Amino acid sequence: MQTSSRGRTRRGRRRALLALPAVAAAGAALTLAACSPSAAHPGSSPSGGSSPSPSTGAAPAAGGTALAVRSTSLGTILTDGRGFTLYAFEADQGTTSACSGACATAWPPAAATSASPDVGTGVTPSLVSEARQADGTTQLTYAGHPVYLFTHDSAPGSTSGQGLQAFGARWDVLTAAGQELTTGSTASTSAPSSSAPSPAPTPTCTIPQNNGGDHDADNNGGPDDGDGCDK
Repeated sequence: MQTSSRGRTRRGRRRALLALPAVAAAGAALTLAACSPSAAHPGSSPSGGSSPSPSTGAAPAAGGTALAVRSTSLGTILTDGRGFTLYAFEADQGTTSACSGACATAWPPAAATSASPDVGTGVTPSLVSEARQADGTTQLTYAGHPVYLFTHDSAPGSTSGQGLQAFGARWDVLTAAGQELTTGSTASTSAPSSSAPSPAPTPTCTIPQNNGGDHDADNNGGPDDGDGCDK
């Protein structure tokens, strides 16, 4: 009986020794899992980057080119959202732009990037629209006018393009009501006067006229010498 009991004891110890590597491996795996970033942060990806989490609110929609009004030396006029003046081109036919190529380089069309562009206080939303042009771009319009910036306006509120004659027609700023402002032209020049010069005033005689005046030729029947003393 003792021999049998000792045999069982030896076999039990042998099984325990054989099981130790498996237990050690399982423990190591548990330790690695506990230390991994994904265990600490369930939203993380295996590569260490965070996986997208549900948004707590919708992002604001991307707005188009903003329109605003600004007080300038010409009055209150239409501008883009940065305060740069917008112009109308008299050569345009309705909402169809007549400005392309070099013209569009000097006078860039105000692009519409949204069906509902952002507008500021003073802008009438019902006057704001857009028009697709021949080159495929979509341009903002205001009160039926395609609108443009001017590359020589160096600062917000600058109106250096007002009244210019360029690319075959005149350029004007727009009021908040959508009307072209034709005053304050920087291109107008004054024509020289064609009227004749005024005649020189008639000289006044200051010589006493008693006893024949100054006794020169025109006082003795000769031609008038222009001194006003021929009486």
